[in-house]
Amino acid sequence: MSQYVLLNGETVEAGRGGVSVDDGGLLHGAGLFETIRAYQGVPFRYEQHLERMLRSAKTLDLPITADILPGRDEVCALAAKNALLSARVRLTVTAGPLSAAAGDDGPQPTVLLTAAAMPPYPPELYTEGMTVLISAYRQSRYDPLCGHKTTAYFARLCALREAQRQDCAEALWFTTENLLAEGSISNVFVVKDQKVKTPPVDTPVLPGVTRAAALELARDANIITQELPLTLADLLEADEVFVTNAGFEVVPVVRVERKPIADEKPGVVSQALLERYRAAVEREIVCRL
Repeated sequence: MSQYVLLNGETVEAGRGGVSVDDGGLLHGAGLFETIRAYQGVPFRYEQHLERMLRSAKTLDLPITADILPGRDEVCALAAKNALLSARVRLTVTAGPLSAAAGDDGPQPTVLLTAAAMPPYPPELYTEGMTVLISAYRQSRYDPLCGHKTTAYFARLCALREAQRQDCAEALWFTTENLLAEGSISNVFVVKDQKVKTPPVDTPVLPGVTRAAALELARDANIITQELPLTLADLLEADEVFVTNAGFEVVPVVRVERKPIADEKPGVVSQALLERYRAAVEREIVCRL
């Protein structure tokens, strides 16, 4: 956990920060968050995370505007204040005190930035791959929160905990129409006949920043990418499966519960994209140092 946090523009000790007892995020889960990975104290593709938050705020009618969000320099300063190079940065913005909504100044969002140590994942996660669970839960295109990274996140954590109880590292969600959607904390891809496929954003799924990077890097490598509806059969019959998020980067999936994917080993496409992703991180972070 951070020793220091940035709360509403002020750097304070983590234990001394506080929010209003009638904050909309606390009472109703009315808020958005972004998890960003920092390398060498610099957040990777931070601007894309901010853009996603602002798109969601507009769609969900939350009082979040660009001028209240911390900039890249403030993220770097907070990482340095906490003596962190490799860090998990979280930006959380809630609707703020509900009692202020009727005031002259309108709603005053609560803006919280934290930076915690980001130990590397075990190497075997990448060399041996992960096992995933098919969640019993379903997501619906009629849920206004689907496709947005909101602070109403408990259902995702419930699914992830169930996966962990069954020795799986992630839980994959399907829609009420039985289409593959996403992981509890990741986007999911399948590879078939050297083509990288992933559910389209309007499934609905979260438009992940790492998801976008993976598609970009695949196209740069002349790999055909497709965003199209996928089924359980597409998942189980894939040549490769992998998941992405800011923390994981690119992680191969080698088993869906007890069902092996292909030869139950990380595939060449997922391994190549991981290498390309890490090379992109190095290029972009060095430019910021």
